[in-house]
Amino acid sequence: MVRLDSDGDVLLAGPAVRAVAAGADEVVAVVGPRGRQAAGLLPGVDAVAVWRCPWVDAEPPPVTPADTAATVAMLAALEADEAVILTSFHQSPLPTALVLRLAGVPRIAAASVDYPGSLLDVRLRPGEDLPEDLPEPERALAIAGRAGYALPPGDDGRLAVTVDAAARREAAEALAAHDVAGDYVVVHPGASVPARAWSPHRAAEGVAALAGAGHRVLVTGSPGEAALTAEVAGHDGVDLGGRTGFGALAAVLAGARAVVVGNTGPAHLAAAVGVPVVSLFAPVVPPERWAPYGVRRILLGDQDAPCRGTRARNCPVPGHPCLDHIRGAEVVDAVATLINAE
Repeated sequence: MVRLDSDGDVLLAGPAVRAVAAGADEVVAVVGPRGRQAAGLLPGVDAVAVWRCPWVDAEPPPVTPADTAATVAMLAALEADEAVILTSFHQSPLPTALVLRLAGVPRIAAASVDYPGSLLDVRLRPGEDLPEDLPEPERALAIAGRAGYALPPGDDGRLAVTVDAAARREAAEALAAHDVAGDYVVVHPGASVPARAWSPHRAAEGVAALAGAGHRVLVTGSPGEAALTAEVAGHDGVDLGGRTGFGALAAVLAGARAVVVGNTGPAHLAAAVGVPVVSLFAPVVPPERWAPYGVRRILLGDQDAPCRGTRARNCPVPGHPCLDHIRGAEVVDAVATLINAE
C-alpha cells in the first residue's frame, strides 16, 4: 500500500489497507514522513517504509539521481509482489508507479486520468469508473477493489486504529496529571495547513464558551503547537499541548464526548476512535471527500466562501471569513446536538 502524504490521508486509507490485508500475506505501508505516525496505528499494517516523495510532500525535496536511486533500492528491498497506489483526485500516481516499476514491482494498481502505458497493470479512470466526489476512504477502497481486494465479512468500512497499552498509559498519565476524570470535550486548534485552522482568538473563545456551558475542555496539540494550545486553553481549558504522542492522542480522543477540530489529521483520528466531531471545515477542499468519515458530525464553516476549491495552504481571503465567522456559541450548540444524539 502506497499513500505518501499526511497522517490524515493515511488514516483515511485505513479501510483499503484492511481490505488488502484480508487477501495478502503481508502489508507494507509505504508512506511519507508526515504519515508515519498514522501508518503505525492502522490495523492490517505489518511494516512501515518511509519515502519523502518529491511530487507529493508539502515541502518537496529536489529530484536527484542519487535520491531516486536510493528510493528504488529501498523499495526493491521490500520484494513486493504488488503495489496499490492510493492518491486523491488531484494527484497523479504515474511518477510513483515509475519508481515502483524501476524497483521491480510486477503488478501495480492505481486510479489515473492520464494514459499510463506500461506503468499500471490495474487502472481506474476517475470520472468514468470512479466517481469524482467519493469520500476518500471509499475512493481508496474502490482502488483496492479493482486490484482484487475486498473488506472481510463483518468489517463495516469505517476508520479504525489500534492503540497499544503504552499509548493508553501515556494518555492516562497526561489526564491524571491535570486531575481529569469523567466527561470532557476536546478542542484541537492546530492544523497542518494554516488555511484549515480556526484562528487562535476564535478557538480561545470556543474553549471559554464550552467551559461556560459546563464542559471540561481539553486542548490538544503537537509539541510544536505548545504555544498555540497554551493561548487557546487560557484559564478555561486544560492544556495538553505536546503532552501526548499520536497514539496517546487517539486514547485521549477516545474518551471525549465530542471533538472540535479543523480539517486535519486529528479529525480523522477522532473518527477512527468513533467519537462525534464538530468539524470546522474550510472549503479549500471539498467536504464531500475529506469531512470526518463514519461518525456523527456537524460541519461548521462557510462552504461557499471565496476560497472554495482553491486547495490554498494559506488563507487567500482577508479575515479568514470561512472559519472566523464561527463563534463560540455555535460550537456549544453543535457539541450539545452531538451529545444529545447519543
